[in-house]
Amino acid sequence: MRLTEIHGTAAPLPIENLDTDQIMPKQFLRIIGKAGLKDGLLYDLRFDAQGEPRSDCVLNQPEYRDARILIGGSNFGCGSSREHAVWGLQQGGFEAVIAPSFAEIFYSNAMNNRLLLVQLERDEIDVLLHDAATQPAAPLHIDIERQTVTSATGRVFAFPLGARHKQMVVEGMDTIDLTLASLHDIEAFERDHFARHSWAAVL
Repeated sequence: MRLTEIHGTAAPLPIENLDTDQIMPKQFLRIIGKAGLKDGLLYDLRFDAQGEPRSDCVLNQPEYRDARILIGGSNFGCGSSREHAVWGLQQGGFEAVIAPSFAEIFYSNAMNNRLLLVQLERDEIDVLLHDAATQPAAPLHIDIERQTVTSATGRVFAFPLGARHKQMVVEGMDTIDLTLASLHDIEAFERDHFARHSWAAVL
C-alpha cells in the first residue's frame, strides 16, 4: 500500500541527543521477535520507579496519546544501532519523526523500516513545537511526495529526502525489494560480464 501522506496529532518531545537506549531500554530487548516493544517505548520517560505513569510526560497526556508524529530534538536516535528503537516507535503508533538532525545509523534503520524521518531547520522545528504545545488538537500534515510539512497554522516547510529512501517509504519497500526491482539490470550485467570474461564462469 502506497504511503504518500501522514496526517495527525504531533507530540512535542524536544529532548536533545535522545538515544536508542532511552527510546527502547535494554531490558525490553530480551525477545526473539518484535512483539511487545510498545510496552518499552520511552519507558523511563513514561513511568516512574514504581511503574506508575508520569503525569509530566507528554505521551501520557490525553491529547497526545494517539499521536502519529513525534517532534524531537537534535541528534535524535544516537547511541547503539538497535532496530528495536524504530520498531518500538512504530508499535507506539508513530509514522514519522521530525527533528533538526538524526543519528546516521538510526536514520538508515528508520527509513529502511518505513518510519519516515523529516529533517527541518531549528527555527522551523520551533514553530511546530509551539503549535503542538498550544494547539494539540490541530493536526500536522506531511506530504511525502512533495516533501513538505504543513503546520497547524498553515505554514509550509520543505524537507530533503533522497530518491531511494523516498521510494522505499512511499512504496513500502525494504532493501531486498529495492534490489529485486533492479533484477533485470543485474541479470543483464551478469550475462554481459561472463560473455566478456568467460573464464570467470568456471571458477
